[in-house]
Amino acid sequence: MNKIAVVALGGNALLRGNQKGTVDEQEQNTMDTLENLLFLVKQGYNLIISHGNGPQVGNILMQKDAGEQLYGIPQMPLDVCVADSQGSIGYMIERSLRNLLHKHGIKREVCCMVTPVIVNKDDAAFSNPTKRVGKLYNKETADELAKAKGWIFKEEVKDTGSGWRRVVPSPIPIGIANERVIKQLVEQGVIVIASGGGGIPVYIDEEGNMRPAEAVIDKDLASSLMASLIGADEFYILTDVSYVYLNYKKPNEKKLEFLNHEDTLKYLNDGMFGEGNMAPKIRACLNFIENGGKMSVITEATKLEDKSYGTKITMEYD
Repeated sequence: MNKIAVVALGGNALLRGNQKGTVDEQEQNTMDTLENLLFLVKQGYNLIISHGNGPQVGNILMQKDAGEQLYGIPQMPLDVCVADSQGSIGYMIERSLRNLLHKHGIKREVCCMVTPVIVNKDDAAFSNPTKRVGKLYNKETADELAKAKGWIFKEEVKDTGSGWRRVVPSPIPIGIANERVIKQLVEQGVIVIASGGGGIPVYIDEEGNMRPAEAVIDKDLASSLMASLIGADEFYILTDVSYVYLNYKKPNEKKLEFLNHEDTLKYLNDGMFGEGNMAPKIRACLNFIENGGKMSVITEATKLEDKSYGTKITMEYD
C-alpha cells in the first residue's frame, strides 16, 4: 500500500501578510504552494491536505459584522463562519490542484470535504477563551457587543493602534466526524482536502446529537489528530521558515534538523518554542509520533521537495 502523508498548509500558503486578500492573490498563492506538493504525488504518496483559515475567517466575521450594522443582516455563529471558510478555501485548493494535475499529466481524483471536528464541551478552554478573532473595536463598542451578544473581549495593542478584540475558546480536538470516509477515500488514491481551519467545532450532547461550539480549533492539532486516526505515515506542517530554531532570531540561534521525542519534549517544556508561534506546531508533531506516526516535518513550502531541508521529528534518531 502507498504511504499516506498529511500536509497542513499554513495561513501564509494562501494569503500573505502584506496582501489585501483578493481572489487573484489567493489563487496565485495557492498554485505556488501546491506546485511544491506535486513531488509527493509523483512519488506515489496518498495525500490529505489541510489548511489554515486565520485571515479568511477573520475577514468573514468582519463582513458579517458590517452586514449586521449596515443592513440588519443577522450575524452568523462562529461554526458557520468556519464552515464558510472551509468551503471557499477548499474549493480554491481543489480547483487549483485539479489544474496542476492536468498540467503535469497526472490522473488523480481530488475531493474537498467540509469537516466537523469534535471537542469536549467541558474542555477547560471554554472557561478561558484566548483565541483572538475578528476586528478591533473601541472600548465603548466592545462593551455594547459584550452586553448584547455575550461576547468576551480583551485589549490588544498593535503597530497600527490599540483596541479590543473578541476572544473565543480554543479547545483540544478529540475526534474527526468524517474519519472513516476520509480514510476510505485516501486509500483509494483520492487526494482529500479536509479539516480546514482546524475543522468546524462541534460537540456531542447527552443524547448523542452533534451541536455547534463557539470556538476555534488549532489547525495543526486537528491535522495531527486526523493523521493519527487514519494511520498516516508522515505529517508535514508547512510554515514560513525552513527549520525550527532554538533562540530564534537571537545571536545564539541554533538550527534543528533532526529531533527525537525526548529532546523535543524537553525543549518544549523549557519554553524554547514561542507559544504564539512554534509551540503549537511542535505539540501537533509530538502528538502524531506518539500515536504511531513515523515522522513529522516542519518546513517551508518551497523547500518540501529538498529532503535536506526541514526539521524532522521522530521517536528516536534515525
